[in-house]
Amino acid sequence: MKEILINFRLNNSKTIIERFYGRFFVFTLWAAAFFACEQRTELIDQPVYDGPTITMDSVYTKMSDSAQIVMILTAPRQLDFENDDREWPKGMYLEYLDHDGNLESTFKADYVYYTAEDDIYKGTGNVVVKNMETGDELTTEELFWSPKEEKFYTDRFVTIVSDDEVHTGEGLVADEDFETYKITKPSGTINLEDDETP
Repeated sequence: MKEILINFRLNNSKTIIERFYGRFFVFTLWAAAFFACEQRTELIDQPVYDGPTITMDSVYTKMSDSAQIVMILTAPRQLDFENDDREWPKGMYLEYLDHDGNLESTFKADYVYYTAEDDIYKGTGNVVVKNMETGDELTTEELFWSPKEEKFYTDRFVTIVSDDEVHTGEGLVADEDFETYKITKPSGTINLEDDETP
């Protein structure tokens, strides 16, 4: 009888200990899950980083078409973003070359942003486009460039110096080598004459 009672007590003690460890284990799992959720909530609440993923200084890039260099880009700084957008916060200078490698036209701006989704470059601040063959020069404060359509366009005020004339107006559409262009709303033409002093 004593042996049965001792065995019963031992078995009963084991059951209590097993229950305690079982409950302790469950409590530990619950606490770990709770704290993990709390940390995950803190991570979710953090602001998403949308800054540049790559920063490059002193950029010099040659772009080719059918193994022929057609464009040279230089800039003090270039920022690349995760969505493939690019930014040139300190300005950009482009040279367009013909198939013989001769300089056709140039583009420069104080600030340029490229939107990958639309495949559009937007230049602002002292934007200048120049045709090297004709000497025609466009200046404006904002200009868009579409590589797909191979054209420049703007709805801002523009000034074009051509030969001995200055053309002004609002809005412009031009091909990217700046050989042909059209001012949307011309406002006037000024004839430049050489200053003849006796």
